[in-house]
Amino acid sequence: MTMNTHLLRDLQKRVLRMRSLPTSPVILKPLLELLRQPSDTIELKSVVELVSYEKAIAAQCLRIANSPLFGRVNATESISAAVMSLGIRRIEDILLSCCLQQLIPADKWAIDPGVFWRHSLGCALASRDFADRIGYIDPDKAYLSGLLHDLGILVNSYAYKEEYPRVIKEAVEAGKPINQVEQAILGFDHCLSGTLLAQSWRLPEAVVEVIEWHHEIEDAPQENPLIALVHLSDLLCRLNGLGYGYDEWQGIDFAASPAWAVLSKHCPRLGTMDLVRFTLDLEDSLPRIHELVDSVFAPTKKQAEATPTKA
Repeated sequence: MTMNTHLLRDLQKRVLRMRSLPTSPVILKPLLELLRQPSDTIELKSVVELVSYEKAIAAQCLRIANSPLFGRVNATESISAAVMSLGIRRIEDILLSCCLQQLIPADKWAIDPGVFWRHSLGCALASRDFADRIGYIDPDKAYLSGLLHDLGILVNSYAYKEEYPRVIKEAVEAGKPINQVEQAILGFDHCLSGTLLAQSWRLPEAVVEVIEWHHEIEDAPQENPLIALVHLSDLLCRLNGLGYGYDEWQGIDFAASPAWAVLSKHCPRLGTMDLVRFTLDLEDSLPRIHELVDSVFAPTKKQAEATPTKA
């Protein structure tokens, strides 16, 4: 992706400012350090301490761990039990999601933050489900990549407070994908801004590549099944009620998609599947994903009581 040098330098400066956001949870930096370490070198105690550090994040982390997302039968009441039952990497993914939700105050967003996080979680779940179906080697990495693929929208909402509301307004009115309108108005899209932040945070390289290329899979420097998987999952969610709160005027043709061709090469199980049946099964799984997303973002009893009802 090419862009004006002045624009790029300005974007880089704005992204660097986000490394020290005043609202950034204090556990974000040590969490990012843990994400860069191999799982077998991380101590259980370290993860438990991180989760327990902030009460609000600990409560949200437990709520997600106890949701139907992870098939819990018996409620987990302690952080240590949640970490042990779900595993360190999964807890880290949940914790990162909780931290990012607190990163920018709700009134600073150009887009509804609830809609953004619903889409992000929906894409994470769809990516993991997709990975399981086709035998992709690392479903958990697919989940994390799906969760973070639109990190740049978070960047743009905060770093371009004056310009970004216009981007969202025009995308909604025209029914166009957000990245296309970003290019027209800002001169770059959230793939670039998200990549710069992910690199500054030193997120895993595989995740950074998904953030950078999930809209332009044909321009990626090499064929990458993880990018292809998240690309298709993202489209599925956006076209089936888990997008950004408006209808995009586009369709999805798996058979003609470059992403499908990449997956077919790298995941042999696809060669034994009927394409029509497979795509129908994927779409049939979306109501369950909707239900899981709803279970995470449903208001608490206290919030529900505080919300006025219509007469």
